[in-house]
Amino acid sequence: MSKVIENYFGEMTGRMRKFREELVDTKPYICVERALITTKVYQENQDQPLAIKRAIMLKNILEGMSIFIEPQTLIVGNQASSNRSAPIFPEYAMQWVIDELDQFEHRDGDVFYITEENKRKLRDIAPFWEHNTVLDRGLAAFPPHSKLYYDLGIIKSEGNITSGDAHCAVDYGRMLQVGLKDYERRTKEKLEALDLTDYKNIKKSYFYRAILIVIEGVRAFAARYSKLADETAAQEKDPVRRAELLEISRILAKVPYEPASSFHEAVQSVWLIHLILQIESNGHSLSYGRMDQYLYPFYEADIRSGKIDDDRADELLCNLWLKTYTINKVRSWSHTQFSAGSPLYQNVTVGGQTTDEKDATNKLSRLILKSVAQCHLTQPNLTVRYHKGLTHEFMRECVEVIRYGFGMPAFNNDEIIIPSFIKYGVSHDDAYNYSAIGCVETAVPGKWGYRCTGMSFLNFPKALLIAMNNGVDPASGERVCEGTMHFKDMKSFDDLLESWDKVIREMCRQCTIIDATCDMVLEHDTADILCSALTDDCIERGLNMKEGGSVYDFISDLQVGIANLADSLAAIKQLVYETKQITPAELWEALQANFGGEKNERIRKQLEAAPKYGNDDDYVDELVVDAYNVYIDEMKKYHNTRYGRGPIGGIYYAGTSSISANVPQGAGTLATPDGRKAGEPLAEGCSPSHEADKNGPTAVFKSVAKLPTEEITGGVLLNQKVTPQMLQKEENRDKIIMLMRGFFNRLQGYHVQFNVVSRETLQDAQIHPEKHRDLIVRVAGYSAFFNVLSKKTQDDIIERTEQVI
Repeated sequence: MSKVIENYFGEMTGRMRKFREELVDTKPYICVERALITTKVYQENQDQPLAIKRAIMLKNILEGMSIFIEPQTLIVGNQASSNRSAPIFPEYAMQWVIDELDQFEHRDGDVFYITEENKRKLRDIAPFWEHNTVLDRGLAAFPPHSKLYYDLGIIKSEGNITSGDAHCAVDYGRMLQVGLKDYERRTKEKLEALDLTDYKNIKKSYFYRAILIVIEGVRAFAARYSKLADETAAQEKDPVRRAELLEISRILAKVPYEPASSFHEAVQSVWLIHLILQIESNGHSLSYGRMDQYLYPFYEADIRSGKIDDDRADELLCNLWLKTYTINKVRSWSHTQFSAGSPLYQNVTVGGQTTDEKDATNKLSRLILKSVAQCHLTQPNLTVRYHKGLTHEFMRECVEVIRYGFGMPAFNNDEIIIPSFIKYGVSHDDAYNYSAIGCVETAVPGKWGYRCTGMSFLNFPKALLIAMNNGVDPASGERVCEGTMHFKDMKSFDDLLESWDKVIREMCRQCTIIDATCDMVLEHDTADILCSALTDDCIERGLNMKEGGSVYDFISDLQVGIANLADSLAAIKQLVYETKQITPAELWEALQANFGGEKNERIRKQLEAAPKYGNDDDYVDELVVDAYNVYIDEMKKYHNTRYGRGPIGGIYYAGTSSISANVPQGAGTLATPDGRKAGEPLAEGCSPSHEADKNGPTAVFKSVAKLPTEEITGGVLLNQKVTPQMLQKEENRDKIIMLMRGFFNRLQGYHVQFNVVSRETLQDAQIHPEKHRDLIVRVAGYSAFFNVLSKKTQDDIIERTEQVI
């Protein structure tokens, strides 16, 4: 990025800049400490109730893992034995770890390193976990026919049974105000009041005892850092740094058990809890919620009293983002392709409205924008809540962050999300307090269950091919459902729609079965005690989040390949049934041949020339809306496993936040009627296919807005790409704002985010990665360093349309 852009928000302090450089240069290793401690606890506590065993596990990890304090930091807490190292969570999955130990360093993307000694330690504990993990039980629990959908890659849910759930934000605001001591008090009162002659209360007693064990572990963890800071201070010769270490020691002797009473205490308290939630389970998309709202009282009081100034607050925030970046996660290679770039999706939300429907932006909102831009990292994932009353000045500052070229911030639209929540039964005040979670999904912090989106991925283009093949998967020859007839025998486009209706409804049903199986196994085998304690109404109900403890519990699956479905339907309707340029048999044979041969290549060119989604063409846009509505109509019949167990909701809604699943799901999909060849990536999110959108961003916005957005509450992911040169002009920066206002205000768009990078830069980065060490791109609902991505994912990003305003 140019120096002019770089200096718009100024630079972070010298020590934070040095800290950042060290982190970016750090090689990510595999850490085995958590795996070893967890194995020992599970071996020694096999007779304990699940909640107690999980609590003992977390307490032992917090008391036994390595801790350290970086020389530059003002905020302490580490996830693993070194920064950017990824712990192993053996209780979720172990066999893939053993199978891939020698491959971590040789991956095409998301490379990790591991010592031979640590390989040996993991192999030593592996026998205990054989047939004894969540993944093992999940695969065994799938009903046979449903597992066929999983095995064939039609419905993918590997992430659900290889890690914890997460996809939530706890109530940091309340925790800062009352401290964990209040949660401890409430838990003790509920435990003492239980009538244990009711057998249901016996299980609740385990949960309450587990909370008390975990809070004790958190206090011990904080005390360890307090002691370490004090010991380090005693050896420190620099009086300024010695004073900082003593302040760190004081703070950690207080929070998070006691309420925070300063900005520094609040930031440290939030970080330590956020960190422990990552250590507790292997989930991702653990998010910070509306940080500019709950931290603002501490910021304002300290600024008013002169305890800190904006420079100090900025440094603390930069420090928090650097610490956030230290967290890492290793996934199996098959799952990595769905989450390229090792994303953690740790979202922080700013802006939006207050519960009395006024603009909620404040000085801290701007300071968060500034600090995230200064750090220029992939974490946190920054989201701005847009609403009609958002000022032009704040929008201009957001655009300046966009110009930094790291894919942030994303924008979510209050004007569609809040009414959608209220329609589902979320209270007015809670709906106005929603935050972004992970990518583009949304939920109410501290009141929502797991996975507001991301249960499983359904491949729409593969579903269409199966509908054309009379219910048989053409890639494997396996019959997966009943169809109506083969495409070659279909006499009209209505025949195809009838087959789509039948097939996609069955696939929606299978998604529900697979989701419920994953949820059932996770509930039986794991329990996140701290996360549940910090989520209402788990303590009140005596239930963890998986058992129905949260106030709200809405989830979504993710539908992949929206644009490919749209373009395929339009091509078939126009070329096969209206103009009759291609017969059904010719098209089917061309697809099976992957368009090989002169005749089939000519057919592919015809398909490519058919109407395309993303150009404000009702012909194609309305086709995908009708097809998507069939899925949505069927989805409304089903519930999740918490339905009727306490939470409001327990139902499904749709979602298009496909992360990087479009690449691996495309790799397993044969040629499709939009002219896409076998193995090529599918379109990501609800964005148009590469280079298919010819009429500019306004037309894209109009096409996307025709989707049943009010029903896709799980997130309507739209990526747009523009060049840095285009945003150099002030008039173009204002045009971006006008475009977004039109999209959100008039068209009721849900979400948009921008990649600001040229095709030439990306291509050069593939050839000379050493010259582009800091190049960050928006992959889907998250950003990643370009150099760590697999070549297939890099190519997918390069091929995206560059918009002109």
